[in-house]
Amino acid sequence: MSDQVALCVDIGSTYTKAAAVDLATGALLGSADHPTTIDTDVMVGFAAVRDELAVGEPLVLACSSAGGGLRLAVVGYEREISAEAGRRAALSAGARVVHVSAGRLDRAGTAALRSAAPDVLLLVGGTDGGESSVLLHNAAALASAQLGVPIVVAGNVVVRQEVCDILEAQGATVVPTENVLPDIGELDPEPARAAIRSVFLDHVIGGKNLSVDPDFAGLVRAVTPDAVLDGVSVLAEQLRSGPSGIAAGTRPGGSVVVVDVGGATTDVYCVLSPDAEQTSLRREAVGVPTHRRTVEGDLGLRWSAHALLAAAADERLLADPERQSLSAWVEARQEVSAP
Repeated sequence: MSDQVALCVDIGSTYTKAAAVDLATGALLGSADHPTTIDTDVMVGFAAVRDELAVGEPLVLACSSAGGGLRLAVVGYEREISAEAGRRAALSAGARVVHVSAGRLDRAGTAALRSAAPDVLLLVGGTDGGESSVLLHNAAALASAQLGVPIVVAGNVVVRQEVCDILEAQGATVVPTENVLPDIGELDPEPARAAIRSVFLDHVIGGKNLSVDPDFAGLVRAVTPDAVLDGVSVLAEQLRSGPSGIAAGTRPGGSVVVVDVGGATTDVYCVLSPDAEQTSLRREAVGVPTHRRTVEGDLGLRWSAHALLAAAADERLLADPERQSLSAWVEARQEVSAP
């Protein structure tokens, strides 16, 4: 065994999973899981998997979606353009998009935002040098609402400083970044993704009351879906770069799709090859990101099992005996999971 070992940990809402990896060889040394101790302190579950693997003092690489992960609301200009660009950028950052608002915020709109209880707001609107009045109006509305959550500003860069000044004058925590939609058909999610990740680590994860251990906030490096998308990107690059044959029959340069079926949601991650990217350019007003994630928020194997079963029945994927058997299993699981 190498002296340098990484302990890769995912602290989820249901289970805490860990894998020990030899950094010199890439060998998997072992894996462990433990129910996430979210009702007490998540560091208890972390200690359990670390002790089970018994790898001494490893380099810890942790991500988390416990406590609902990263809840994010998008405030934009046009629902199908800037607001949609913001939504796509948020999904690529691993956020759970709990609300999307388009147009000028009014009292009802700010009430809906407050009700959605986001951890972070993503404020977008206008292409660079384009329409700016809605973005400025929404900045003033959010400043007055004082929702008490960090705001990532990723709209028209011409008025970015003015937007930040409006928000900061009312005490808001503001993180400015590049426009998610600098031009029609040109989606640029990476700067916003980096800003959202920074806000999650600096302002959100420590405030979810998941642990009283001061080391917890420093332990977590990413929200789980963001880390998974990075992993899929690495896989895609490896498949393109060498003939060594990671997977038999894999075509170098091909796109990669990964489906992660969880207890509450199903996440789909996609990294396009350069050829596939070219075929998709400018087919949409928003554009298509080469690295993206989508979420089926009501399809999962535990908390959303009822919805998954109903969707399978609607698509006629189940014979009657299968449906009846699975219905009984779902009911039993719901009884076990009920508080």
